[in-house]
Amino acid sequence: MHEAKVVVTLKKSVSDPQGKAILNALHSLTFNEVQEVRTGKYFEIRLAGEDKDLLEGKVRQMCDQLLANPVIEEYSCSIEAKG
Repeated sequence: MHEAKVVVTLKKSVSDPQGKAILNALHSLTFNEVQEVRTGKYFEIRLAGEDKDLLEGKVRQMCDQLLANPVIEEYSCSIEAKG
């Protein structure tokens, strides 16, 4: 058993209106040291199988086909063995 952790974020070149709204809210709460907020998505996926390289390839396929929009988003993933 393995667990994949996937983080999907907007590309730096893409405007993040939700991040800007959070930044404004933080400033209104006097957290003025915050200069930028970027939002994203986080997934934890449990996977059956022992071949870590094969599973990582499958997770990348999941990201490319469903979890991330490659036009405006990028992703990173890691796989850990779970007992």
